[in-house]
Amino acid sequence: MTNYLLLVVSISLAIAGQLFMKQGMMMFGKFPVKELIIKMVPMLLQPYVFTGILCFAISSVFWLVVLSRIDLSLAYPLVSVAYVVTALFSYYFFGENVSFIRWLGILTICLGVFLVSRS
Repeated sequence: MTNYLLLVVSISLAIAGQLFMKQGMMMFGKFPVKELIIKMVPMLLQPYVFTGILCFAISSVFWLVVLSRIDLSLAYPLVSVAYVVTALFSYYFFGENVSFIRWLGILTICLGVFLVSRS
């Protein structure tokens, strides 16, 4: 049970990281790729982006613990649950349009996770 709790913590932190970084980049704004180098430091110092990266870093530490305890062939497919939750939160928090085809893809991911978890 502890192993799966560690996996949930890792996945949850990764999801939080994505949401924080999206919020930060919405506040930071769009910029041309050719300006990436000069925008890098201000972008990384944007509080939401920084928090998102920190969440990812902590998630990676938990992920390493998970990898020491669970088969990668089981753990990694379960990470795909993050796709589902991130899409739901993106719809709810950011008002993103999630089309029928995207929901169908998400349903397919859920089915795959279910099948993998049954093995």
